[in-house]
Amino acid sequence: MNPRIKEILLESIEAKNQIIQNQDLLNRIQKVSEICIQAFKADKKVLFCGNGGSASDAQHLAAEFSGRFYKDRAPLFSEALHVNTSYLTAVANDYSYNDIYARAIKAKGREGDVLIGLSTSGNSENVIEAFKEAEKRKMISIGLTGESGGKMATHSDILINVPSTDTPRIQEAHITIGHIICELVESALF
Repeated sequence: MNPRIKEILLESIEAKNQIIQNQDLLNRIQKVSEICIQAFKADKKVLFCGNGGSASDAQHLAAEFSGRFYKDRAPLFSEALHVNTSYLTAVANDYSYNDIYARAIKAKGREGDVLIGLSTSGNSENVIEAFKEAEKRKMISIGLTGESGGKMATHSDILINVPSTDTPRIQEAHITIGHIICELVESALF
């Protein structure tokens, strides 16, 4: 057996152990859950964005809210902003790739809505532009990043910065954190 298999699993476990040891980070995860609960109770929505693997994670987590997680229950208004490929390619072509999410926020974002942006580096310009637009609309911006937080650190109302610089380990932690939030929200609302 290739010893790297066990090494990779141990690295993933270590990233999560570092989260467990960081009470401030755990408190921020709890706070994001509470923000999402209050948003859904107020008939607001939770929007997601990201690039590449983070876009896949964003879409996955939006589906957990809008479909179901553990319980057979009513859907919650949640969506990943990149799922309309005609919109995405038109805006990227006619304006700029950096505008794809900000323009969607202009159309869909309302005061009290939540925007969750995923970026392992924290430096994805299109996510940062979306956060700037969300701020103008009095939305709540949640950043899921790697250790440094990147530029998103200054544009997030709450930053959940996974204590790692390794992209795959950060993404694995993002989906775990997202699942925790989904479970807490679903349990509180249903």
